[in-house]
Amino acid sequence: MKFPVFTLEQVELFFLVFIRVGAILAMIPIIGDRTTPMRVKAGLTILVAALVVPFVERPAAYPQDPFGLGLSMAGEVFTGIVLGFAGRIVFAGIQLAGQLVGFQMGFSIVNIIDPVTSGQVSIIAELQYLLAGLLFLAVDGHHMMIQAISESYRALPVLGFHVTGGLTQNLVALSGNMFVVAVKISAPIVAALMFANIGLALVARTVPQINIFIVGFPLQIAIGLIGVGVTLPLFLHLSAGLFSNLPAEISLLLRAM
Repeated sequence: MKFPVFTLEQVELFFLVFIRVGAILAMIPIIGDRTTPMRVKAGLTILVAALVVPFVERPAAYPQDPFGLGLSMAGEVFTGIVLGFAGRIVFAGIQLAGQLVGFQMGFSIVNIIDPVTSGQVSIIAELQYLLAGLLFLAVDGHHMMIQAISESYRALPVLGFHVTGGLTQNLVALSGNMFVVAVKISAPIVAALMFANIGLALVARTVPQINIFIVGFPLQIAIGLIGVGVTLPLFLHLSAGLFSNLPAEISLLLRAM
């Protein structure tokens, strides 16, 4: 039995592909979360890199000095981080929307530890994050991200990364889109809670005998939970649209690089 013999150029190409694939998978929601075992991430990275390498165009020349090789590796890592950032920012906006709703409901004092970020988040934020994760898998968002790996080598070959002004603008626009997503998802519930607070303030002024603090807390929680249930179809529709738009956003980032 003869074992395949790999040249130094093939090993370098696989290593560079492995770095970009690993960076993308580390940033992809669900797959790149801390709750996913490291062995699963490493095995999936090796598998995807091995499948992609035969279709990757080899660069004309590899850097010979350690400094050039380090810059090339850093460019591949940054490329993977930027592409995975497009998917991660959608989940950040959804979680921020849950934080806004939970704060208005009075759930800021009952935060829980998010196993993904290891930070304290609202219960509503964690609920919406889990629902978004299930929806992400249901609409084949993980397949879109894995397909983006192969598409990235068509638009941006190995060692072809360049920082441009367009890339910076796109990253800033994506970061700002996080707040737009949060406002779109949380606006109906926050508006309902705001009107409830205005009504409670009017009651407190007209009927001082009523203890607004005792009445207000359960009322806000009830309105918030009802609002989350009523706006659930809107939440799913907006989230599905955001996930479906991921290939277009990734394409813009690749053209900018």
